[in-house]
Amino acid sequence: MKIAVYGKGGIGKSTTSCNISVALARRGQKVLQIGCDPKHDSTFTLTGFLIPTIIDTLQSKDYHYEDIWPEDVIHKGYGGVDCVEAGGPPAGAGCGGYVVGETVKLLKELNAFYEYDIILFDVLGDVVCGGFAAPLNYADYCVIITDNGFDALFAANRITASIREKARTHPLRLAGLVGNRTSRRDLINKYVEACPMPVIEVLPIIEDIRVSRVKGKTLFEMVGSEPSLNYVCNYYLGIADQILSQPEGIVPKEIPDRELFSLLSDLYLNPIGGGGQKKNNKENLLGFTRI
Repeated sequence: MKIAVYGKGGIGKSTTSCNISVALARRGQKVLQIGCDPKHDSTFTLTGFLIPTIIDTLQSKDYHYEDIWPEDVIHKGYGGVDCVEAGGPPAGAGCGGYVVGETVKLLKELNAFYEYDIILFDVLGDVVCGGFAAPLNYADYCVIITDNGFDALFAANRITASIREKARTHPLRLAGLVGNRTSRRDLINKYVEACPMPVIEVLPIIEDIRVSRVKGKTLFEMVGSEPSLNYVCNYYLGIADQILSQPEGIVPKEIPDRELFSLLSDLYLNPIGGGGQKKNNKENLLGFTRI
């Protein structure tokens, strides 16, 4: 099974991906996580350091694929999860999608691409071009990470459009949304009501999740010294169980941009239930707070 994880930049995709990968490994799966971001830090939480990228390794071998061995590009992470970082072209040059394609090509030549039960692609930021959508060409499922904010749901809607487009020619389905760092879910609920799709899980705001990223450890590793964090691990195990159930998934249909803007801004400006939650100015729609 191949899974592509998408979401707005900074939403917590890599931290979520690493913990899901360990959860899948805990369920007996052989897992490979492929970081698809020029920052090459997707697997940092699993390995504790920035591993060499595919592009760096290819350059060092003058692009002679036959001179590369699996141990040159596949690194062991926590919990037995194998890790690869695709890397990326220099800023302002090249295509991230090309790099993902070269990564898959190399792993196939190393006879590694089909040796895993689960391959998880952790993909950078918002989908604004075909290159960033390239991992969807290889995925069975897409999982979208979001929060209860306008920008994250706007990005999720863009990703939804990419899934619909790729599903025309590939057996790709949206497994669902995962809410991250979310104390409320009114906007998420409003969005999935207008654009029906499964919600796999909604994780509350848990400071230890953010701290785990800084420490370069998954929650599963941290729980060894902090047993009180075991409940957080259960969130990720639940997500893993839903993925392993091979859900039917959906081919979603995105909401037009202006319609989405109107839908979500209406909740900001006219929230249901009052309780001091009303936002009286449009600055709050973009996340700013009047002082």
